[in-house]
Amino acid sequence: MKIKFEGEWQSFEQGIQLLSPKLGLEWTPAGLPIHIEQSTGQLEAHLLNGRGLIRFDEPIHFFRALGLFIEAAQNTDQFSLTEKPQFSTVGVTIDVSRNAVLTVESIHRLLREMALMGLNTLMLYTEDTYTIPSEPYFGYLRGRYSPAELSACADYAEALGIEIVPCIQTLAHLEQFLKWPSGGRDWIDTNGVLLVDSPDTYALIEKMIEAIAAPLRSKRIHIGMDEAHGVGRGRYLDRYGQHNRFDIISNHLQRVLEITRKHGLQPMIWSDMYFRVASKSHNYYDLEAIIPKDVKHSVPSEVALVYWDYYNEDPAFYDEYIRRHKEMSANVVFAGGAWTWNGMGVSYGKVFSSTNAALASCKHHSVRDVYLTLWGDDGSEGNPFEALLAMQLYAEHAYADELDLKKLKRRVRFCTSVDFEAFIDLKYLDETPGTLPDNCEFDSPANPSKFLLWQDALLGLFDYHVQGLTLPEHYTQLEEKLRRHRENYPVWAFIFDVPEKLCAVLQLKSKLGLRIKSAYDQADRATLAQIANEEIPSIIQRVRILRQTHRAQWFAINKPFGWEVLDIRYGGVLTRLESAAERLSDFVHGRVERIEELEQERLPFDGLTRPQPNVSVGFCNQYMRIVTPGLFSLIWPPI
Repeated sequence: MKIKFEGEWQSFEQGIQLLSPKLGLEWTPAGLPIHIEQSTGQLEAHLLNGRGLIRFDEPIHFFRALGLFIEAAQNTDQFSLTEKPQFSTVGVTIDVSRNAVLTVESIHRLLREMALMGLNTLMLYTEDTYTIPSEPYFGYLRGRYSPAELSACADYAEALGIEIVPCIQTLAHLEQFLKWPSGGRDWIDTNGVLLVDSPDTYALIEKMIEAIAAPLRSKRIHIGMDEAHGVGRGRYLDRYGQHNRFDIISNHLQRVLEITRKHGLQPMIWSDMYFRVASKSHNYYDLEAIIPKDVKHSVPSEVALVYWDYYNEDPAFYDEYIRRHKEMSANVVFAGGAWTWNGMGVSYGKVFSSTNAALASCKHHSVRDVYLTLWGDDGSEGNPFEALLAMQLYAEHAYADELDLKKLKRRVRFCTSVDFEAFIDLKYLDETPGTLPDNCEFDSPANPSKFLLWQDALLGLFDYHVQGLTLPEHYTQLEEKLRRHRENYPVWAFIFDVPEKLCAVLQLKSKLGLRIKSAYDQADRATLAQIANEEIPSIIQRVRILRQTHRAQWFAINKPFGWEVLDIRYGGVLTRLESAAERLSDFVHGRVERIEELEQERLPFDGLTRPQPNVSVGFCNQYMRIVTPGLFSLIWPPI
């Protein structure tokens, strides 16, 4: 499309150039004139009598309005569009700490998608994956970003009207750094948790804040402090004795705030520890938990409380929890979940049910800042770009009082060039026969595609849960759908190729353990021989193809560090399949009298003693528990 800009467009020139290839724009004096001017409180895109007009409030509104203009102009020669932003911040939190560290180029690509959607903040979750010059073991061999890399990301984001906000940890979730020798420094309370009140701890935290804030330049900073389950219960207890855990957290927060004030930063923290300490069951979402009034009043006014909730689907629950947060702080931030962390797919059923309820409540209660979190959890097996539809969902909520599903489908097709239904098909990796509608378990949606890939064929830890389910047929049909998507969307083929190859594996492997156990129980040596000589070699070949495809995807979007974890996992699958074939062959040919692993009863992994109605096929997001009931690895000493 040939265009020319008039009015207040010069500050957007670099961003327009970055988006022009994606939008198919050509700047020319003979192009369609589009006048740009700043307005207040809304964004507009108009075309009348061969002249265009874009009005914007914030820079990000210009880029969203530009996309709306181009989309509409492709279909009509006259239109008038107006949108009213519902939030001050609508952002994405990307996990670059659970092995996968996105390359700078991948962050740039993500920023281009965000700009067109109208998302104005990218929060980088970095536990130890940034550089502290005086601490060589901080992020050692983990793909940590250099200051120059972070600065390049911040520059690129600024050109697109996006702010990059650092998200670090200043209390817990520091296992990967604290496992190294500390050189005698006093940092550790319990495993992964910093020692509150130690001068060495605050010297380290100041180094962290200085190192991450300088290259990103944002005045906002997320200082973490979530899930510090062991705080005050390790070396702190030995040194200082028993103390009220609210007081421990409050005192630590005050010490960290002294540092953020010194550097002119605006901090936010995850809110869960206040609620967990108040709960008898240590449950974040415990409606019976009562936070003492003095604790509520002790939360410093300068701190934003981030209420994270990926689970609930009832707007009334969000209403209640936002109310409870507002009793503690006038500055409440909400963070929902893209459900990218259970394996190689996205649980879009859970994404939609939780997001629609949460964001409706946020609008009703005037929560001004919302984030969509893309966690990696257990090894970052998935691909964050699979969550583009979740990002678009947040964007469409952010510019309308109520979500318009038809508009969402149209917008995601325009912004990403991928149809809504193609993204939705990714949920069927785990939304299989036997799961609840939309796979909407509360704690976590079922993730059979993960545990069936990694589980051992002879031990069959999850075989109990997939009895009687037509999983081979399910994965056969899904493989064909994903193959078509891969072919139809070549620019985004890497979104669909790993799930496609995973389906090819699960067609055969999902019921392998059950078939082996049944044949063994019936002393059916012919079937066991066929499995050993034909089925298992076929599965091995498919796993090798999956590994190669996954490896290509990883190196296309991430730094190389962290791939060794998945290489080891694939190696484990391959060698254990070979061992299974050898064990079966030994039995078939009489070299052993029995296979002890197959004589064990298959028990439910979740502890249920019988199948229950409306119970999902199972969930486990810990590789070390999926592959063996034995001791996979020992952490010693425990702190």
